Amino acid sequence: MSGHDELIALSACEAVACLKAGDVSPVELVDAAAARIEAVNPAVNAIPTLCLDQARDTAKAMPKPDNPDAGWLAGLPVMIKEVNEVAGVRTTYGSPIFADHVPDHDDLMVDTLRRRGAVVLGKSNIPEFAAGANTFNEVFGKTRNPWNTDMTCGGSSGGSAVSVATGMSWLATGNDLGGSLRTPASFCSVVGLRPSVGRVAQANGLMSQDAYQSLVVEGPIGRDVADVALMLDAQSGHNPQDPKSLASPATPFLQFAREPHAPKRVGFTPNLGIGPMDKEVAAICAATAARFGDAGSVVEDAAPDFTGAMDVFQTLRAALFATIAAPLLDNHRAQLKPEMVWQVEKGLALSSGDVGRASMARTKLYQRAASWFEDYDVLALPAATVPPFDVNIRYIEEVDGHTFDNYVDWIYITYAITLTGCPAISVPAAFTDSGLPVGIQLVGRPYGEAELLSYAAQLEEILALGRMTPMMPMDPASRA
Repeated sequence: MSGHDELIALSACEAVACLKAGDVSPVELVDAAAARIEAVNPAVNAIPTLCLDQARDTAKAMPKPDNPDAGWLAGLPVMIKEVNEVAGVRTTYGSPIFADHVPDHDDLMVDTLRRRGAVVLGKSNIPEFAAGANTFNEVFGKTRNPWNTDMTCGGSSGGSAVSVATGMSWLATGNDLGGSLRTPASFCSVVGLRPSVGRVAQANGLMSQDAYQSLVVEGPIGRDVADVALMLDAQSGHNPQDPKSLASPATPFLQFAREPHAPKRVGFTPNLGIGPMDKEVAAICAATAARFGDAGSVVEDAAPDFTGAMDVFQTLRAALFATIAAPLLDNHRAQLKPEMVWQVEKGLALSSGDVGRASMARTKLYQRAASWFEDYDVLALPAATVPPFDVNIRYIEEVDGHTFDNYVDWIYITYAITLTGCPAISVPAAFTDSGLPVGIQLVGRPYGEAELLSYAAQLEEILALGRMTPMMPMDPASRA
């Protein structure tokens, strides 16, 4: 195949098809990505660490494309989120505490991807310990939004979303506790999927120390729904190291994404009835959800009852961070960002009764959601409470006249969905009047990734936004 720009412009599905046909080699794709990173990354600071020599060695050793061992990805280069360990590659978790940490093994998800044909290009930037929805840290600095480099890309999988949006990688990994796949996808006009708990096996890493936790999941980021489905197929499957992990489905997720299907009944809510929402974002998402009607869906104002979700999530999130990071607070307090100190201390102050009551309330919320999905196929709602904001603002403190008292609650629109355990995907919806991306969040039935991907592909087809990524970063000063 010809030049680097042509290779970068391929979707992940197209690139894999070219690999399997022998029209391009994994080494050529690594070289194309390396050239793109050199040209683009200085403007956005999304990829702090590269492992190109390792990537080229892996690419050269890839099985022939007609070999079943080539796997789902057949030698496609991917970017790995900085919170996931890669053997022989600096992995800091975005923290000065681990600034020189080089693991000697891949974590379970990375190992799975390698076995399915992925070539690891490097690491994408995150907030410290992936805590927060603006991607900055004291080791690597701020990652900027390619649609306006004065703005944040969201987080915590911000570097991954930017790398995909700008063509520095065809696919990237992310993980999601309160919206870390969905928020940056919305802010960067790409697609991010939070799968069901257990869909992607996880173990070995800092965020996977509690093998039975059910808040954090691993998932894919891609340029369109089909690309995300392809990566989910590559990530999925049972592994005995993760007691929650599920078997790969009999029918690949990619097949469902390639067969768009309209849901019969869609419920839309601007705010789940529990929090504030930017008016322009709410209007864009309401208009986008209504477009399901173009394919024959019935779209109604409806949602499960999310009463109490904010308190439940805050309690369970704090308990999780206390489990993960209490020793870091004891030994490295001065090196932790203030928000992280607050989060861990909040968790340590909880009683067993606090956690137990929150867990029971979460169960009731799940049951309400499951009952709601007996009547509806999809829940549609915004993927963020605001459009992308100034990269120098650490977090949003006020929305539509409502002031938050912590750094987490502005992302309630995604973290409340986390509590249900249902799969959720952020799909590009439109742009604000100022040219900033807005994503719509679609939530499916429990363990219903297959049908959710089909519905998301249908909306993607209806909106006909065209292929807007990969794109070059936009400096607002140069456009003025």
